[in-house]
Amino acid sequence: MRRGISIAAAVTVIALTATACGGSDGNSSSKPKAAGDISGTITYWDTSDAATEAPTYKALIKKFEAKYPKIKVNYQSVPFSDVEQKFKSAAKSGKGAPDVVRTDVGLMAEYASLGYIAPLDGTSALKDTSDFNSGPLNTTKYNGKTYGVPSVTDTLGLLYNKDLLKKAGIAQPPTTWDEFIADSKTIKKKTGAYGTYLNPDSYFLLPLLYSNNADMADTSAKKITISDADAVTAITTAKKIQDEASMKVDYANAYQNMQTAFKTGKVAMLVQGPWSVSEDLAGSAFKGKETNLGYAPVPAGPGGKAQAPTGGHNLAVYQGSKNLDAGYLFTQFMTSTDSQVEIAKGTGTLPTRKSAYTAEVTSDAKIAGFKPILEQTARPRVALPQVGSLFTPLAQNYVKILQGSEDVKAGLDATAKEFQKLLPGYTIG
Repeated sequence: MRRGISIAAAVTVIALTATACGGSDGNSSSKPKAAGDISGTITYWDTSDAATEAPTYKALIKKFEAKYPKIKVNYQSVPFSDVEQKFKSAAKSGKGAPDVVRTDVGLMAEYASLGYIAPLDGTSALKDTSDFNSGPLNTTKYNGKTYGVPSVTDTLGLLYNKDLLKKAGIAQPPTTWDEFIADSKTIKKKTGAYGTYLNPDSYFLLPLLYSNNADMADTSAKKITISDADAVTAITTAKKIQDEASMKVDYANAYQNMQTAFKTGKVAMLVQGPWSVSEDLAGSAFKGKETNLGYAPVPAGPGGKAQAPTGGHNLAVYQGSKNLDAGYLFTQFMTSTDSQVEIAKGTGTLPTRKSAYTAEVTSDAKIAGFKPILEQTARPRVALPQVGSLFTPLAQNYVKILQGSEDVKAGLDATAKEFQKLLPGYTIG
């Protein structure tokens, strides 16, 4: 499953309201109950893969119920592609929302701004926060408050075929975008394989933006920055990668074609995330030879800056829950070190706690490979409630630029104007 991309769906953010869900502000002044005294039933919406990941979460829930026998957890599996609209609809109406929801990190600001999820500072949901890696923890923040607890995390890195690089005489994966393009040309010349496959989804554009000191917007200055000089440089580089280094892109089925080309050895390098590794290892280029798959940070831009978006999932507590105490306690349990170790072992996803990177967990080559990448390059996306909606006009104009039907600056100017419709009070540039 592609984690973190759902924010690119066309979702128009309406006027913000904090009154739709009712309930308390999550920080009751009454004395909190002791864990053993908390009782009742809570509903948990889990968006993990129903076949490969959900069994691990269900097993943890059984452990939670054994530890806290007065609490019953109503587990519900909700497809990742459906949960955003389903949760917002339930939270807005005040009917049918879960007490705890597993949510994409890119949706935290929107849910918080709408008053759908409870602030967790000072509650039992947050425990040993210094143990969390800063990248995942930062995704839980909005307007100075904490609205979620990091559960699993990911980012984009550079996956590469070691055999193809070796055949091309390349000793190490590229560390800059210029090297990336040059190495891609060398690989094509010496091996016949393409250097890369440019994914035209706007989420995969973020490393290029970040590495060129660009972003979609600046919240502190209330400025739209997607059309500034740094962003123009970033997208110009993306166009160059497509034109000079990439296998021809099939825009109708880009992601799957990219995956197929990489796992069968037709492409040597991809900007990709840990969610793709299981599929990669099933392909002819890596099946039975897992060590042929290499992991590196995304290439850097000017000044040696290499950054990629922090992805993953947080647990959030519904603001209108009738059993906040149980929701807080469940959230704490499911994000504890012991639980994160079990989740990593059972699903292959990366923990958000430093203490969960045990020797057993890091024996997974994928987790060991992405751990330093997360620590070195992962950063939060811009914390705007409308961030999901911004990806739509960006994606539309990015594709036009790549296809050559729109100039880079003209395409980004058009994107900025669309952003301004979604960001009242923001100026361009």
